[in-house]
Amino acid sequence: MKHLLSIEELSADEITNLIDDAMRLKAWRGRDTERPLAGQTWAMIFTKSSTRTRVSFEVGIRELGGFTMFLSSNDIQLGRGEPIKDTARVLGRMVHGVIIRTFAQQDVIDFAKYSKLPVINALTDDEHPCQILADLLTVREKLGGWEGRKFAFVGDGFSNMTRSWMWAAKRLGFQLKVASPQNCQPPAAFLKALDCDLVSVCEDPREAIAGADVINTDVWLSMGQEGQKEKEAEFKGFELNSSLLTGAAKGHIVLHCLPAYRGKEISEELLENHADTIFQQAENRLHAQKAILVELTRA
Repeated sequence: MKHLLSIEELSADEITNLIDDAMRLKAWRGRDTERPLAGQTWAMIFTKSSTRTRVSFEVGIRELGGFTMFLSSNDIQLGRGEPIKDTARVLGRMVHGVIIRTFAQQDVIDFAKYSKLPVINALTDDEHPCQILADLLTVREKLGGWEGRKFAFVGDGFSNMTRSWMWAAKRLGFQLKVASPQNCQPPAAFLKALDCDLVSVCEDPREAIAGADVINTDVWLSMGQEGQKEKEAEFKGFELNSSLLTGAAKGHIVLHCLPAYRGKEISEELLENHADTIFQQAENRLHAQKAILVELTRA
């Protein structure tokens, strides 16, 4: 594995190996003397705000022996219109790897092409692979794994999170049902390209949640969409709450990648009832990303 650009590009074995490594790194945190990034500097280019992503990558790189250089788009020439390929070719001669959190998926693809460095997608409008790997680690810890489990996603059916979950379902072979308003569902062209009978889409959250072991949600308006009040209005009845989850499987877990808007996509009560899992999920960003970094040093 030379880069982590999307879940779509990973194989089932690659995903499973990353989860295995993340569990090992988590168990040995503070006792592991492995420093595969010793002497390396990794640049972090962020054009979107972040809490969990920035902190987890900075801590993870330092625990693996490396150094980080945080570059806001306002601080470098990208913010003044320099082409991504030029920035990539400059950094490719100076640093050892790059973590990018931005809007366009093509930017991380182009950066990997022109920099010739290992590149990690820390979130784009198309995918959020680091979060999905952390979520799968949480499912492994809480439920023993995803084999034979039913997953539900309630919210925007074509967000970066949903797209990454759909590719994960195809790669790992678990059932996923997405509940989303009609106007927010994945287009037919995407579902045709996905070509996975395990993934289905509906408009009724109760239908998606029925018998589900893992219930997942996210904000209704992704970064950059905050002013789209008409879109937000379409999610009436999609709030995850105790009443909506009455049909879920016994022992189910609730996931939210955070930040959460209580009273919108999830109720205060439900989030607090599942806070242990949700904040374990947030912590697992650190361990999953350390596993990614270790794997990229082997390439």
